[in-house]
Amino acid sequence: MNATRVIVSTLGVLTGISGINHGFFEALQGNHSTGGFIINAVGKGNSWTVWKNGGEGAFTVIPNFLLTGILTIIVGALLIGWSIAFIHKKRGSTVFLLIALMLFLLGGGVAQIPFIILTWAVATRINKPLNWWKKAFSADFRKSIANKWVGLLIVSCFMVLLALELAIFGFFPYVTDLNLLQLICWSNLSGGAVILLISIIAGFEYDSEHKVISKS
Repeated sequence: MNATRVIVSTLGVLTGISGINHGFFEALQGNHSTGGFIINAVGKGNSWTVWKNGGEGAFTVIPNFLLTGILTIIVGALLIGWSIAFIHKKRGSTVFLLIALMLFLLGGGVAQIPFIILTWAVATRINKPLNWWKKAFSADFRKSIANKWVGLLIVSCFMVLLALELAIFGFFPYVTDLNLLQLICWSNLSGGAVILLISIIAGFEYDSEHKVISKS
């Protein structure tokens, strides 16, 4: 198993899910004008979310909520498919970046931009030497986490998905204070990102130790 490829594919799937989520809630706002390039995917005043002023910021070049939502869902699904089946291929990372850019321009959300850049960067290193990072971390540290990349990836994905849920619905057991909910949301997102970075390092080391090559 090529750990780097699995991590990259997982990140691509998460980005696609986030985009589809934005598209779904944009489409729910109906066939009317967005009123500008900067929008809230989640509209104001919905009974199923605690964020009464809307949420899930996005940028779109399509001036219609229904149309931008439908296109975002389609491109998000395309990104998921590419991330699973083709991102490890020749120019796979480049095509991923182009699809992800299209997703952003159609209303796929702003917050995942750092994840898009990170996914693309790591994708360019599938099956390629990674010598520079070995100088940044001790051999003992790298070996201690090499076989933990799966667990770290699972934990980071859970935290990111929880942050996404909180950004949409604002539901967390026994917590109703909006400021605290916002703190929990951002804490999960930032904590998940840190653990994800450690998972990537662990994946690099795992592939290096096992000399795993992903078939292109």
